[in-house]
Amino acid sequence: MSSNTTSTKDLLIEIGTEELPPKALQTLSNAFTAGVVDGLKKASLEASEVISYAAPRRLAILLKDVPVKQADQSVERKGPAKAAAFDADGNPTKAVEGFARSCGVAPQELEEIETPKGTWLIFKQEVAGKNTSELVPEIVSQSLAKLPIPKRMRWGASDIEFVRPVHWIVMMQGSDVIEGEILGVASSNTTKGHRFHHPDTITIAQASTYAEQLRTIGHVIASFNERRDEVRKQAEAAATTLGGVARIDSTLLDEVTALIELPIAVTGNFGEEFLSIPQECLISSMQDHQKYFPVVKDSDLLTLMPYFITISNIKSSNPAAVSQGNERVIRPRFADAKFFWDQDCKVKLESHREATKKIVFQKKLGSLYEKTERVSKLAAYIADELGADKKKAIRAAELSKCDLLSNMVQEFPELQGIMGAYYVDIDIDGPEVAAAMLEQYQPGFAGDAIPRGNKIGQVLSIADKIDTLMGIFAIGMKPTGSKDPFSLRRAALGVLRIIIEGELSLDLKALLQNAATGLKDKVDADDAVNDTFKYIMERLPAYYKDQGIDAETVEAVASLRPTLPLDFDHRVKAVATFKALPEAESLAAANKRISNILKKVDGNIADTVDESFLEEQAEKTLYQSVKTQQEKVAPLFVSGDYSSALTSLAGLRDDVDNFFDGVMVMTDNEKLKNNRLALLNQLRNLFLNIADLSRL
Repeated sequence: MSSNTTSTKDLLIEIGTEELPPKALQTLSNAFTAGVVDGLKKASLEASEVISYAAPRRLAILLKDVPVKQADQSVERKGPAKAAAFDADGNPTKAVEGFARSCGVAPQELEEIETPKGTWLIFKQEVAGKNTSELVPEIVSQSLAKLPIPKRMRWGASDIEFVRPVHWIVMMQGSDVIEGEILGVASSNTTKGHRFHHPDTITIAQASTYAEQLRTIGHVIASFNERRDEVRKQAEAAATTLGGVARIDSTLLDEVTALIELPIAVTGNFGEEFLSIPQECLISSMQDHQKYFPVVKDSDLLTLMPYFITISNIKSSNPAAVSQGNERVIRPRFADAKFFWDQDCKVKLESHREATKKIVFQKKLGSLYEKTERVSKLAAYIADELGADKKKAIRAAELSKCDLLSNMVQEFPELQGIMGAYYVDIDIDGPEVAAAMLEQYQPGFAGDAIPRGNKIGQVLSIADKIDTLMGIFAIGMKPTGSKDPFSLRRAALGVLRIIIEGELSLDLKALLQNAATGLKDKVDADDAVNDTFKYIMERLPAYYKDQGIDAETVEAVASLRPTLPLDFDHRVKAVATFKALPEAESLAAANKRISNILKKVDGNIADTVDESFLEEQAEKTLYQSVKTQQEKVAPLFVSGDYSSALTSLAGLRDDVDNFFDGVMVMTDNEKLKNNRLALLNQLRNLFLNIADLSRL
């Protein structure tokens, strides 16, 4: 590329549409920005700063200091060798004629270049860089075509498709319009303001003034992040005026931000008479259905107040009317919830159990009732293993799905488990069973907490997930690609997290075998145990990656096939710590070398070393060190203190290095060779008590 310099200008691109899907707005914005930036980069046009804008009716990007044109380029193409380019009479061959034709010149116009392999023909050309304005329309079009849009729509008589109908396009370089057509719409320097406060067009003076003009003239805060901050600030201030604290859920905050162009907080009162309903019901209705922010008494977010905060997209001259309108919407919903709550409280949770016989869990695996029967038996087994209360574990499993038949959960499905915890008869079943109703679904999403309230919750959550995993694998419906209708990936990782983070000494293979036995009336699941075990353990590399532990460390442990996830975790953490030691690299290499040597040996390798056959000082020293370490680390292996064991074994490095420097293992003397192989085998087995370090 030549060294000529070019001037720069700010670049503005805006796609004006009908209201975009709020839950997809940020994803669309990020993908659009990434596509444009990537397209410019491929054209050797890079901005000093990139600012994304995303609002309900627009996706926009401001790229600062973008070169107004590409730099000139020197193009060089290598053709055929000179020897193959001309025949004996000096006439050009078909090979060189074809090459020259592809370059748009005659063979005689090609140049020669000397290389170590002889003389070659080349084509050289200076290519003038294109103006940025020529390239931008195609870059924008390609970025829009690649957006992650599951279902595109058409509008009018056109065949053009996009996530929503497009009404205007802005493409500007500084103060100049970049002419072009995007999604059937010609570009200009005019945008539109707020749908109600400024529906007229706004002429953008400069690319750099876009956001400010929209804010001051158009009543639109184009920046998603600025708008989100404003929503949060206004909600918090409004709650303060009510004497409380706004309960701001991050997902709801993002969704509300994506729904409005100009945030205006409005407060409302739904009446204290509804506070007798479990607050989760009220919060769910406010957040999920009405997009309101609840108000609580203090920052512990536990005690609900009879207020809500809604974010309006209109600055009304009569805020009281807006508030009353929202109150008229929420109160009937709460009245319904109170009715459902009152009706549910008239019957015991257990009374719904009979009805679960009519609900199919899975066609081949039977009803929900049959599933809870299996989970009860599995929960009893796990409770025994952990020393938990078996009767309470069984009781929790029996009641676990009963709340699905309650009026409240049928109206608000997201409250499953939560309502079960309310409906359990605390006087009879106790708080542990009540807590288990809620905790059975944990962890429900990435980053969600595991059951920690009591052992019964952990037992029930594991039993429920293991039964589902084992059953679905047994009937041959394991996940493929992106299809995972029973959320088995989430269930598998959930089981591992509960066992590891809850520090539970449970054998996963034994758990699965027990679950397979419980399924025998429905399906022969024994043959699926190994596949299910493998599937669950395959979640571990990603789990540890999030903790900064690399895949080879996990593989070093996984190759030994431990079946206790907690023990697996202790080994992985020990190996990760060991890798940071200065001796680690040398010992890992030695383990790899020993592994390769032992693989080549035909027949069995002796378990013991005969001291009388130790000739070299290096092997005698290593033998004594191995014996010392065997005695030292044996109790550490028993107690699972793998970190201390590996730290101790790191002391073998010098003796191992000296052994390989001074001793010939594969000597012609059969007795010496076999004795040295036995010594290496003992050394390797010391490390194999923890992990296969040859994998590092």
